[in-house]
Amino acid sequence: MMNTTHAIAERILGRLRARRRPVPTRDFLDLGNRAAVDQSLSRLARAGEIRRIQRGLYDLPRISTLLNQPVTPSPDELVRAWAKNNGLKVVPSGARAANALGLSTQVPAKSVYYTNGRTQTLKLGPYTVKLLNRGPKTMDVSGRMAPLVLQALRHIGRHGAGSEVVRHLQEILSQREKAELMRNLCHAPAWMLPVIREIHGE
Repeated sequence: MMNTTHAIAERILGRLRARRRPVPTRDFLDLGNRAAVDQSLSRLARAGEIRRIQRGLYDLPRISTLLNQPVTPSPDELVRAWAKNNGLKVVPSGARAANALGLSTQVPAKSVYYTNGRTQTLKLGPYTVKLLNRGPKTMDVSGRMAPLVLQALRHIGRHGAGSEVVRHLQEILSQREKAELMRNLCHAPAWMLPVIREIHGE
């Protein structure tokens, strides 16, 4: 049993080193039965080898070489890991998406995300995160970048989404991501369709 627990612990550490971000408990359940995985996580956390950010979320403790202080994962990393652990989807709000894509220099004062789960406020590490329930037009957008782009464009609005915004998105999005945008046209409002087609290069 001890050898099995040790082996699980080593594989947990290896997975955290490889991913270098918060990982939910459910991503370790292929390593052994639930009791053995929970026991290994608890022992590693008590020993300080891993950090328990919140129930069901773990990462490796990281120290800033500049400040010599623990590095806290970003709210985006934490909320994505939390959502995965709970079988939900999350999308950054328009203001967060615009900032993440470099379309706005304003950092939102509040961490707000949309979800297909219930509206609630979470405490994730040092952050207070607001989750707002949204329907298919928001939550059924597929891919990694398309949800961010659609939310950012909604935030900027039809009068803000001019040639400069289009040029910026053309530069930062790969061809694959532009194609991903086109596959999600059905989730965009009518005014956004020509903007997305221009970003794609049509």
